[in-house]
Amino acid sequence: MKKVERINTIMRYINNRSHFTISEIMEEFNISRSTAIRDIREIEAMGMPLVAEVGRDGGYFVMNNSVLPTVRFTDHEIKALFIAFMATRNQQLPYLKSRQSIAEKLLGLISENQQDNLVILNQILLFEGTNPFNPDLLEMSDLPHPMLEKLIQTLLVDRTLLITLEEGAETKSYHIFLLHLHHENGQWLIEGFDLKEEKRRFFSVDNLIDVKTNSTKQRVKEKRILEKLSEREEVINLVIELGPKAIAQFKKYQPLKVSISYTNPYQTTAILKTFVNVHHSDEWNEITNWILFLGEDITVREVPQEVLKVLQERYRLFCP
Repeated sequence: MKKVERINTIMRYINNRSHFTISEIMEEFNISRSTAIRDIREIEAMGMPLVAEVGRDGGYFVMNNSVLPTVRFTDHEIKALFIAFMATRNQQLPYLKSRQSIAEKLLGLISENQQDNLVILNQILLFEGTNPFNPDLLEMSDLPHPMLEKLIQTLLVDRTLLITLEEGAETKSYHIFLLHLHHENGQWLIEGFDLKEEKRRFFSVDNLIDVKTNSTKQRVKEKRILEKLSEREEVINLVIELGPKAIAQFKKYQPLKVSISYTNPYQTTAILKTFVNVHHSDEWNEITNWILFLGEDITVREVPQEVLKVLQERYRLFCP
């Protein structure tokens, strides 16, 4: 990040906080203490009224009734924001109504010439999931699951949750520590650490009935959870080498928990290592389908016998 860009970003950062310290600036912007102090002095010299607090835990705060100038967007920034909105519409994303109001405010900030440019982009650019007959930026379609926004609001308060899901004809509850929220193939998935069984689990947000903070359970630190997951890490039993065509297929789609490591500086070859639970037929059937999806530009170095058997059977179907 260039110095001018960094100082502008720091100004916005501290203006939105009632109090900040040099250590927080160092950590947030990954700069040294001397650089942080020098930047703060330059910001003060530009006219931002900062008040220093003395003492061991002292820091700075912005004097009341002092605000930054109105944010202005460059022509390139306007296009970047607009295209980002286009690329992510119809993706079942949360806060869709807020996205609409942001778009309306954005259009109100720019000139007529810039608006005309965006109209042209809107007519020409089509992304995956876009309806070509109605490519409207403000279209209120493909709403996310109604529980998604509640889930996000709750996890921002506490990631230790009590979730209730509908599983078939049953309703079940789980005490979890939420690790990640995944959006994959139009579906939202909760990746959580089951506090009772002490293992990683995945839940579909589509099955979610209720979510609340799990105040009755003893707090578990994230570091300790990651240690437990590491202790339970499964033994690698699937190793595949990928060529450039297979890497391109991998980028189009990959199952959860599967990643690759590039084996040359040009990122044209890679290796994939993962664990396949052969006791769960659904899992290794999915992996089998996915290996076939990668195509012929692969070399299988290690594979469970159950997966190999299915691969051979399916290959014979297509190549008798």
